[in-house]
Amino acid sequence: MRWTRVAAIVPLWIALSVQQPRDPLDSFCRIFGHQAAVVDRRLYVDGGFVNHGSLPQDPKNYTNTALLDADLDVTNLGMPVLHSNLSKPSKVPDINGAILWSDPVNKILYLYGGEYSEGEPDPFALWAYNIVSSKWNSMPADPEYRDIQRASYGAGAVVEGGEFAYYYGGWLSNASVPSWGSTEPLALSSLLMYNMDQHTWTNSSGPDSIGRAEGAMVYLPASDRGMLVYFGGLQVPEGTGKATPQPMDEILLYDIANSKWYTQKATGQVPEDRRRFCAGATWASDYSSYNIYLYGGSEISEGVGFDDVYILSLPSFKWIKWYPTEPGPGYPHHSLSCNVVDGAQMIIIGGVFTNTTMCDVPNVYAMHNMDLGKQNPDSSPWYQFRPNLTTYKVPPEIVSAIGGSESGKANVTSPKGGFGYRDLNTYFQRVYTPPPRTPSHTPEDDDSTPVGAIAGGTVGGVAGVCIIVGGLYLWLRRRRKQKETPVEEAVSTPSAPETKPPTMYELPGQREQPIGELANTAPVELESPGVTKHFSLPGDHHQYQHSPLHSRDPSSPSAELPV
Repeated sequence: MRWTRVAAIVPLWIALSVQQPRDPLDSFCRIFGHQAAVVDRRLYVDGGFVNHGSLPQDPKNYTNTALLDADLDVTNLGMPVLHSNLSKPSKVPDINGAILWSDPVNKILYLYGGEYSEGEPDPFALWAYNIVSSKWNSMPADPEYRDIQRASYGAGAVVEGGEFAYYYGGWLSNASVPSWGSTEPLALSSLLMYNMDQHTWTNSSGPDSIGRAEGAMVYLPASDRGMLVYFGGLQVPEGTGKATPQPMDEILLYDIANSKWYTQKATGQVPEDRRRFCAGATWASDYSSYNIYLYGGSEISEGVGFDDVYILSLPSFKWIKWYPTEPGPGYPHHSLSCNVVDGAQMIIIGGVFTNTTMCDVPNVYAMHNMDLGKQNPDSSPWYQFRPNLTTYKVPPEIVSAIGGSESGKANVTSPKGGFGYRDLNTYFQRVYTPPPRTPSHTPEDDDSTPVGAIAGGTVGGVAGVCIIVGGLYLWLRRRRKQKETPVEEAVSTPSAPETKPPTMYELPGQREQPIGELANTAPVELESPGVTKHFSLPGDHHQYQHSPLHSRDPSSPSAELPV
């Protein structure tokens, strides 16, 4: 196992004046780099960046300081309605590139990972939001897990029914780890598990020593305890120090019951290499096919990115292009979120658009809905969200590829050429039904340490002044989180003839991007309006020994870490 150090593209941030915090939904234009989850038919959106008003007039990316939510049973203009009135004290970090793990039994959201858009990151803490009590808490730090760190832009998933949450790969950098300094970002090759009942961590090895990030991972109820499926993004092969695409036809699988990784080749209409896309999974009612829907993403280096939908159907391991069916420029975007609802629909929120400065459907706060079974009058993959659509039907395109019908009964139940490992054939013949869970947490558990509460009373005038000064400090710190960095301007339009595709600019908040030297690719000079140019830094690549835990001490002078 190894940590991998790579050359990074590091933006030179412009000076920032303190800005008045504002409602992220006020004059809404775009949102991206956020994290989202669904619990009890309610959608939650946290962190990321927000644009307000007209981008040409106000091309700033403001940090989203709110926890947004929407009742999925209440719609307007065909989509759920986001609100910004939930509790989120200033002590809770406002970050991008994180994940929200959902615990539907205990009604808790766990905020793991991500990057600080400004300033030195705080020491690692796992934050928990109790939906019932509307309180945030920092989970107690256990000395046994003191080396767990905050990774960003990795891939996460939660086992059906909750209890176990997983996170694979991602970056450690100066935007996520305190005192990281000028040490270059590290790509992780480990799998992190959090037990939401016992509040314990387990860090295990990945499928190999290759660091990976910016791909996607989903959970499937196959085998004895379920399986994790990872694909796409970037990889940093051991010994190269170069970020290369993770091939889209190379699918990584983790069998939870046996704690074992597998690799399987996929065939069919394999998507172009990409990163920072989003994906969600659903399955036929008879479990004869598990279908993973991928949308959008950024190209690995140059280019406008993607505005398309691909389906990876398992266990046939066949890729199917689902959208678009006709050529055209579309609206490519990345750094967005996908959330499957009742297995039948997938709500896609936001993203960074690379070929337009138009706002992203502001009347519905950048929400788009995908009908996974095309169960609408238009037989379209895109349709308004319908709260009463709760059953998945396999769409015709999948049926044509693997046989069967809309209810399942797939005929193709193995990859072309067979499984790379015979274990996989056995695993996909089993269906996992999670046992009932007993809640291990109550709203009263939060009463002892509510975030933001001021304990004790004022002792004399000096104590009063200290409290006022402390409150002012927190207020100013919160205001400074309104990070402003220029948004990408369109450098070409869809109608411009014979125009070279615009450069894929560095993503706002992406301090760790390690694509400065891509295999067989010349270094790319990146430029964004209002930002000093920043470049790839080829050469002088190094590696660090992987530790058994999810961290590394950046101040250590030795390249070798304990194993």
